[in-house]
Amino acid sequence: MRRRSSRRGAMAAPPRLVALATLLFQVLFAVCAIGADRPETRLLLASDATSGERHTEEYCAMYDICGARSDGKVLNCPYGSPSVKPDDLLSSKIQSLCPTITGNVCCTEAQFNTLRAQVQQAIPFLVGCPACLRNFLNLFCELTCSPNQSRFINVTAISKVNNNLTVDGIDFYITDAFGEGLYDSCKDVKFGTMNTRALEFIGAGAQNFREWFAFIGRRAGVNVPGSPYAITFRPNVTESSGMEPMNVSTYSCSDISLGCSCGDCPSSAVCSNSAPPASPKEGSCSVRIGSLKAKCIDLSLTVLYIILVSGFFGWGYFHRRRERNTAMRKPSSNVTDDQYQNIGRQKNENLPMEMLEDAPHIRNGVQLSFVQGYLSKFYRKYGTWVARNPIFVLFTSLAAVLLLCLGLIRFKVETRPEKLWVGPGSRAAAEKQFFDNHLAPFYRIEQLLLATVPDGMHEKPPSILTDDNIKLLFEIQKKIDGIRANYSGSMISLTDICMKPLGQDCATQSVLQYFKMDPENYDNNGGVDHVSYCFQHYTSADACMSAFKAPLDPSTALGGFSGNNYSEASAFIVTYPVNNALDKEGNETGKAIAWEKAFIQLAQDELLQMVQSKNLTLSFSSESSIEEELKRESTADAITILISYLVMFAYISLTLGDTPRLSSFYISSKVLLGLSGVVLVMLSVLGSVGFFSILGVKSTLIIMEVIPFLVLAVGVDNMCILVHAVKRQPLELPLEGRISNALVEVGPSITLASLSEVLAFAVGSFIPMPACRVFSMFAALAVLLDFLLQVTAFVALIVFDFLRAEDKRVDCFPCIKVSSSYADSDKGIGRKKIGLLARYMKEVHAPILSLWGVKFLVVSVFIAFAVASIALCTRIEPGLEQKIVLPRDSYLQGYFNNVSEYLRIGPPLYFVVKNYNYSSESRQTNQLCSISHCDSNSLLNEIAKASLVPESSYIAKPAASWLDDFLVWISPEAFGCCRKFTNESYCPPDDQPPCCPSGQASCAADGLCKDCTTCFRHSDLQNDRPSTSQFKEKLPWFLSALPSADCSKGGHGAYTTSVELLGYENGVIQASSFRTYHTPLNKQVDYVNSMRAAREFSSRVSDSLKIEIFPYSVFYMFFEQYLDIWKTALINLTIAVGAVFVVCLVMTCSFWSSAIILLVLAMIVIDILGVMAILKIQLNAVSVVNLIMSVGIAVEFCVHITHAFSVSSGDKDQRMKEALVTMGASVFSGITLTKLVGVLVLCFSRTEVFVVYYFQMYLALVLLGFLHGLVFLPVVLSIFGPPSRCVLVEKQEGRPSIQSLFRT
Repeated sequence: MRRRSSRRGAMAAPPRLVALATLLFQVLFAVCAIGADRPETRLLLASDATSGERHTEEYCAMYDICGARSDGKVLNCPYGSPSVKPDDLLSSKIQSLCPTITGNVCCTEAQFNTLRAQVQQAIPFLVGCPACLRNFLNLFCELTCSPNQSRFINVTAISKVNNNLTVDGIDFYITDAFGEGLYDSCKDVKFGTMNTRALEFIGAGAQNFREWFAFIGRRAGVNVPGSPYAITFRPNVTESSGMEPMNVSTYSCSDISLGCSCGDCPSSAVCSNSAPPASPKEGSCSVRIGSLKAKCIDLSLTVLYIILVSGFFGWGYFHRRRERNTAMRKPSSNVTDDQYQNIGRQKNENLPMEMLEDAPHIRNGVQLSFVQGYLSKFYRKYGTWVARNPIFVLFTSLAAVLLLCLGLIRFKVETRPEKLWVGPGSRAAAEKQFFDNHLAPFYRIEQLLLATVPDGMHEKPPSILTDDNIKLLFEIQKKIDGIRANYSGSMISLTDICMKPLGQDCATQSVLQYFKMDPENYDNNGGVDHVSYCFQHYTSADACMSAFKAPLDPSTALGGFSGNNYSEASAFIVTYPVNNALDKEGNETGKAIAWEKAFIQLAQDELLQMVQSKNLTLSFSSESSIEEELKRESTADAITILISYLVMFAYISLTLGDTPRLSSFYISSKVLLGLSGVVLVMLSVLGSVGFFSILGVKSTLIIMEVIPFLVLAVGVDNMCILVHAVKRQPLELPLEGRISNALVEVGPSITLASLSEVLAFAVGSFIPMPACRVFSMFAALAVLLDFLLQVTAFVALIVFDFLRAEDKRVDCFPCIKVSSSYADSDKGIGRKKIGLLARYMKEVHAPILSLWGVKFLVVSVFIAFAVASIALCTRIEPGLEQKIVLPRDSYLQGYFNNVSEYLRIGPPLYFVVKNYNYSSESRQTNQLCSISHCDSNSLLNEIAKASLVPESSYIAKPAASWLDDFLVWISPEAFGCCRKFTNESYCPPDDQPPCCPSGQASCAADGLCKDCTTCFRHSDLQNDRPSTSQFKEKLPWFLSALPSADCSKGGHGAYTTSVELLGYENGVIQASSFRTYHTPLNKQVDYVNSMRAAREFSSRVSDSLKIEIFPYSVFYMFFEQYLDIWKTALINLTIAVGAVFVVCLVMTCSFWSSAIILLVLAMIVIDILGVMAILKIQLNAVSVVNLIMSVGIAVEFCVHITHAFSVSSGDKDQRMKEALVTMGASVFSGITLTKLVGVLVLCFSRTEVFVVYYFQMYLALVLLGFLHGLVFLPVVLSIFGPPSRCVLVEKQEGRPSIQSLFRT
């Protein structure tokens, strides 16, 4: 998305904008003696050096025209003479343009006509602010025609041209007050088409009036824009000279009568009431304690932690004292504590916990909940039936899942980013569709970045602007122009697909545009010096105009500079805008994609070597690059994922088997059983994919890569628990009894864990992002199918495997039978020694956790980390870096790094107005525009105000306004723009191609249009606004008008796609846009905040103006999800944890047990968020899905221990020890280590997204789940655990039946 910061601004600027400073001043001063060719002679004149030189009122310093330069610029005479009274016609003409000039004048009609012809070039830039325009015109009117000209003009140099003396230098005495007044009135006037100040065009970006005057007075050579003679502006004169600085009154732009807009004059009184919002202070609430500054939330959580730990310590102290006192006073009872303790000690770890024989006359039964009791009865009968019918169960379950797999014939993979990451109900998607359908799709971007390499580690990179580097850029351009891509038999070149604002030349953004993209112009124009010149005059010098007839802003073609110091740029940025198409399958896009592939291939095969040989770096990208690299990613980690599966398979096989013995390993191993379990996992994934494929849901590459691993990690736990439960049963029982007892022992907890996982995964389907929603749906069904296959097909496979072992058949080769020595060596499998892990749990782990000091330490540490994680959560940033999603060896990795480092301008931002009513009865025109007579709170004025606080608004500059330019274009003051023939047809400006062949009635001898008048007089307009019919008639003229020197406001090219003309005849324009830019966005959070700020701004303005307005930028569609990502995450996590709580409550009928599980799950999720903050993992749909899945996976660390604790007897410490001995080893080996070995392999992935979002987050989940499940949970249970479900049953007649030991 950052790559979209390639700019549209300069390419949308009006073509053929001639240097207003040049085109304007070359004649404005030509009127007053615009220089000469290289003078044959030059002499400095004293005040009395020229005959008749006088500095008095009614006297001229220059009068009439005495020659012309070789480039056609007229030259004034340097002769002083009395001022002349003009005739009435000339006087009225002068008054219309220069109302301050009355009576006599110092200009002839030819001089005035030259002045009038040239100021028309400036008027379109300044007419939006009448005060500025009036001051500007006064400057040149006084210089040209003032009857007191000699009082402030002194000719200091003359030249001889064709034997005539002409002016070659003057001193212009002018007060600082006038200079400041002129500059202040014009400094904020903007030229909307280019999103910049008008002074950039007519003053080279001057920062004060002295810089502006210095620019005006600079001498320029022949055919070079600028003044051809030196003009020295001086503020003071000597008293003896008789001169006086010119000091005509200036108008303030805040003068309400002159109607400057707020955008052009922020200091206006009408604007002061709507000042831009203050920039928000960094951070939120904070507290300073001495020299330490802490956030309020951090301080609050610290206080809360101290209170909790102190309360727990106090409660523990008094609780221990009460226990001791109670133990000392406690009387004996019929069933004593000693009996409970004896019962606990007499339990055999190899027996199921529900089938324990305790004291001689007392048995230990378990009072189960209704649901658990029902499940126990079901699993007892079901286990017996499966053991008796394993073939039927196996083939029936396999047939069902294979039937689902038939849906794979309709299997399709979605790879389009917009379909993966943007929800169908997305507001941004709807706005993009509106923009594309009603205006124009955003163009495709192909981009090259060439950069220099720093000489040292901390040294600044050298400038890229050298002769060799520019010549290298020409060579690269030649190769790119030579690309020919094959598309359906046609050879496609760049010119076939590029964007052409005027339909002629590609709008390529490159410094080569300063040479018209022609290498022959490089040496002819002065090489690097010409580039440096164009940096300062790109808006004004015709020699710097691009091949596509528009100014090229250096910030769009250079990178790595600060401020406006373009000469220190360390990178060339070359951008090729390519036409886009609405239909992805359209031919135009197909041609572009074919060319883009050839472009990338050329860059990799040839351009990279060319650039590196010059000790430069090259990065590149095309519009289709991300999609192509995502496709390549699908195979990048295939080997890594395969190794992960193999490692997990090997561990499963090792874990399921007995302790290895050389004499019987080939019998007791479970390799074939483990392989069968892995196959069942694969079948469950394929069945899930097949089912959704039948429904027409497309899969994604991440589903095929991650879900098998996920389901395997989840499913392996149940495999280990089931096999270990069967192995714990005594061999004296028949196999069907062992299978039945094992299912009764672990079936309810497996069901509880699996249902919790399925519900937790299913909650992810509520996430609006399609890729994550589909992932959650597929994962939930896959986990459900895996559970069903485990309790059906896998139980049947366990039956077959144990029958194989009992029949002394070799694992993996069951047809081979060995001698009976195996039976002797493995005799008494049910009475074998306790395992190493179980011994550790019984003799080390559980006793240590029973110590009160350890309990206090465990609770304090875990609560501390949870509280710290809550504080750290506020530091998690939303977003998903594109380079993380891509393979590490992708060429786009370097491109995204360079984009962040070098780009100095942000993505284009469009404010789109829907249903703009331009009729005379509506006020919406003034509610939108920003020139004179527009509302102070208009849309464009509000955008201009917001651009004053870019740190909070993320708006870099005022918007380019087609509406402002249209209103200026039809204005009578802009007499060179909207013109018509006598037959009411459009008349183009004089400097554009002839409107007709020379000799026709409407054309003069030189082909210029004659008999053309302005479209309107002031009396034709209503308060300077067109009527409905006038607006409707002239808008198409404006959008078709070519910009030029005589009228820079033509809308063709700049606004061709900014207005929808379809159906506009009824007085309503359905869609129009106003373009500005975001500030440079370097981080994902910048993109999110800029989008939020733009939406808040447009919502506020829409409500204020009662006009429907929305912001649009090309990256919004992909970042919309992050606006409410925290809300989405918290809601879904709450639902997931709540679903698990409800399932636990229904299954156990114990609110206390369910609450403890809820607490541990919440702490695990909070701690994972804390780890995310520490590892700087961003919050996005991928991490949200992982968090939701962590709820389901974390259930396994809690449920089995809690269930074992509930059905154990004795005091809470004894029950905690028994639960750890019974299930602790299974949780550690079957859950923790199984997931751990699979996760560790992912750290070798070539794709960063696997390392960050699967290795790091899953590793954190496994470690935190292990610590909470085997450390924190046992401690909590030993302190706050629920009452035991064990009941003592007296032995009446013989041994009670197994069923009598379970009460529901």
